[in-house]
Amino acid sequence: MLLPKRVKYRKTMRGKVSGNETRGTQVAFGSFGLKVLESGWITSRQIEAVRVTLSRTMKRDGKIWIRIFPDKPITKKPAETRMGSGKGSPEFWVAVVKPGRIMFEIGGVPLSVAEEALRLASHKLPVKTKMVTRPDYVEEVAVRK
Repeated sequence: MLLPKRVKYRKTMRGKVSGNETRGTQVAFGSFGLKVLESGWITSRQIEAVRVTLSRTMKRDGKIWIRIFPDKPITKKPAETRMGSGKGSPEFWVAVVKPGRIMFEIGGVPLSVAEEALRLASHKLPVKTKMVTRPDYVEEVAVRK
């Protein structure tokens, strides 16, 4: 699972997730991408689940790019603990995503395989997504002689 090697502050505030994404909104590496339509948190476990799903669906053909990284620690207090006595310890890591962000990209596979892989991957995520293609993408048609 993904997590940072070091962080400046061990515990962060939850923050607000509002507005649209300004960076990482275009398919840059592969031919197809999975774009977020609503804001939310994506945990490192969910990122790993998507990665496994994509690699299995594509039968390890092509290439996968993960464009998000979980760098925000989420803390939790133990169950049945009295109020007070400070903030809980970090339990897991999340990536904050806003609408418009490309989270995953794939390339080197046909359109039909990419559609199915990204459809299955979207079921692993807690936010609404849609598949996008590179603006200059054209389907390669195999010519048989």
